[in-house]
Amino acid sequence: MTTVPWVEIDEGDGFGIENLPYGVFSRPGEMPRVGVAIGAYVLDLAGLSAAGLVEDRHYFASGSLNAFMVAGRAAWQANRARVTELLTDAAHREQVEPHLIPVADVEVLRPIEVADYVDFYSSEHHAANVGRIFRPQGEPLKPNWKRLPVGYHGRAGTVYPSGTPIVRPSGQRMTGMSEPEPSYGPSLRLDFEAEVGFVAGVPSVPGRGVPTGAFRDHVFGFLLVNDWSARDLQAWESQPLGPFLSKSFATSISPWVVPVAALEHARVDPPVQDPEPLGYLRCDEAWGLDLRLEVLINGQVVSEPPFAGMYWTAPQQLAHATVNGAPLRTGDLFASGTVSGPERGQRGCLLELSWNGREPVDLGDGTKRTFLEDGDTVTIRATAPGASGSVISLGEVVGTVHPAPS
Repeated sequence: MTTVPWVEIDEGDGFGIENLPYGVFSRPGEMPRVGVAIGAYVLDLAGLSAAGLVEDRHYFASGSLNAFMVAGRAAWQANRARVTELLTDAAHREQVEPHLIPVADVEVLRPIEVADYVDFYSSEHHAANVGRIFRPQGEPLKPNWKRLPVGYHGRAGTVYPSGTPIVRPSGQRMTGMSEPEPSYGPSLRLDFEAEVGFVAGVPSVPGRGVPTGAFRDHVFGFLLVNDWSARDLQAWESQPLGPFLSKSFATSISPWVVPVAALEHARVDPPVQDPEPLGYLRCDEAWGLDLRLEVLINGQVVSEPPFAGMYWTAPQQLAHATVNGAPLRTGDLFASGTVSGPERGQRGCLLELSWNGREPVDLGDGTKRTFLEDGDTVTIRATAPGASGSVISLGEVVGTVHPAPS
């Protein structure tokens, strides 16, 4: 057996044999099922299971990945090894090929049933920029920021698959410094946030935290997140508590969940943490991830945020989210917070890119943006280095802004 797949693959598209991300898809007139992306195809795992080619425990004839995710790390490893064997050993080609379906012929759906949703605030560059925007005379970071991964609980029911229209939210907002009272209406400062998320598969025991060293035992994989934000609603309602209506209207996720195992070659040292984190946040492994994001508005690249510079890592986020005894559930989604780098072209939201509306962003077609307008389409993509110089794609998450209901 060779490690070279017999499936025709464009090596540059990031969906080679080193990746094998999981998703959920359907064809016209058929029920949703689980598949793996390989090149320009989806490998139908439900079909392979019915044919006896992969282990059948009713994981894959399902509208979500949850049944497979809860099976645990040994099942994930075994299935990944088996799929790799089926796609690289030409002896299996005749049996497997009927289960390869062109991606163009399927509808790719939301991959997981979301149990809970947590969004962190883990980019020092993003947090410092926000501090400089709103507290220009004070310290950019709050005193707790380098002590713990700051986060908030979002709304699982409004986590939508890529491609879902994003309806402009309405709510209370202050329209200007001269307005003594809030008004009600559609958000005038709608924004995107380029983020990376991870998904829990194996639950944890209530009352016991998940240590950083147990990350691989609980987390199934990574995906892309757009945490849509209504900045004017957010500024008014976040006094003194955190985001509520300004965030809960929509969060978009990408369709393919990249297994943790596929990103081993992307692990790098994270930034030095000073002061040293408390014991439960210390991590013995390098869990920075060399992911390279790209954000487009209406097809024009406006930012290229580097994920490797995130101050708090995924295992630390998981440890903090559970240290109070809150148990993990299968399908829990954790997002990184806006990914931003030190350069202007690396900022992961319009709040930063336009410096709260004071520096409009040029879209290259004669138009500019301070915040999103109706009809704008935001696309977030990401890639990572794989084994032997290969590229791992996390795919993309896309959303188009629709006007608020009249």
